[in-house]
Amino acid sequence: MIQFKALLIKELREAFRDKRALLVALSFGLMAPVMIMVMSKFAISQAVESPEIYVKFSGAEYAPKLIKAFKDENILAFVDVPADEKRVWQERNVEVIIPDTYAQDMVDGKPIDIILRADYNEKSLGAPLRRIKDEIRSFSLAIGYKRLLVRGIDIKLLQPITLQQQDTALPTSNAMMISLILGLYLMMGVFVSGQAISIDSSAGERERNVLEMLLCQPVSTLKIVMAKLVSSSLIAAIAVTLMLSLTTVSVSFVDLTKIGATFSLDGFTFTALLMLLIPLCFLASSLQLFVAFQAKSFKEAQSTVGMLIMIPAMVPVAMMLIDDKPSWVSWTPITGQSLLMEDLFKGLPVDWLAVLVTSGITIALTAGLVLTIAKRLTSEKVVMSLS
Repeated sequence: MIQFKALLIKELREAFRDKRALLVALSFGLMAPVMIMVMSKFAISQAVESPEIYVKFSGAEYAPKLIKAFKDENILAFVDVPADEKRVWQERNVEVIIPDTYAQDMVDGKPIDIILRADYNEKSLGAPLRRIKDEIRSFSLAIGYKRLLVRGIDIKLLQPITLQQQDTALPTSNAMMISLILGLYLMMGVFVSGQAISIDSSAGERERNVLEMLLCQPVSTLKIVMAKLVSSSLIAAIAVTLMLSLTTVSVSFVDLTKIGATFSLDGFTFTALLMLLIPLCFLASSLQLFVAFQAKSFKEAQSTVGMLIMIPAMVPVAMMLIDDKPSWVSWTPITGQSLLMEDLFKGLPVDWLAVLVTSGITIALTAGLVLTIAKRLTSEKVVMSLS
């Protein structure tokens, strides 16, 4: 125990002595809450507010009522665009072409072809084009209803069934946008925060010949690996805790009432999230140490370990895309934590059995990796980075 304590103090001193690596480790926890706040505000503004859209109208004089309907929905003519936004809307180049036969076709009751011309693959035009199409569709339906009324037909005949929707979701469920972003950032933070420490304490020490000197001491390789694991995992846990704490503050600057949602990280949710994430911190650090020790150089270790970030980045996204999830995904590491965090954010009851099983499997995998690394450190090929 005295040997392990000495090794752990040595690893922690080296971790906190390297200010650059420590800053990299904690930067994700500091920046993620800011990114969550900015992205949430932008998404809410796009979903709720109706910013101005500037369109190049051709034949606007033929359909004054349609143009007025557009104007009422903040869809304005390109000639009214402010000078500071002119270049942006010039590049977007949204055109609405109204035929010169509009008025006569309207009188004759003929179909009218209005052309909406734009680059439909441009992501920034997704919301503007949707609003333009919705307004044209609403205007067309209003005219159709008026024609039926003139002919003495009750427009209620067109809707024999009315669907009444009752949302049973909790107010916290309406904030799933923030929950998904936070869940993804937390998963990535687990892998990113301890990465620099793990690489430096493995491939870095081997390149500086510190590892060889350490192995010459009368101490087991298992204790050496455990000290390195606890050191990097502790840094990752600090970063995740910092991220959760700052997110509680940053989300308070987001007006969720616009979408009828509430979001808060109370003491219970905070504790439950840490219970899910801390075992992942150990698993991530053990994976990073294992991969880094297999690399032949410090530079190679940075490249290969950096690829591990794809695991937490892709798994939560894959879980969202799968409708019928197999039962086993609720028990496996990363997928299990991701689903349990989703339930926590929704305000649903916590499945403590799933928490225990998932955490147990995560710890078992970590133990297996630690034992494998300890055994491999007894090999001269691994220690000396031989082919």
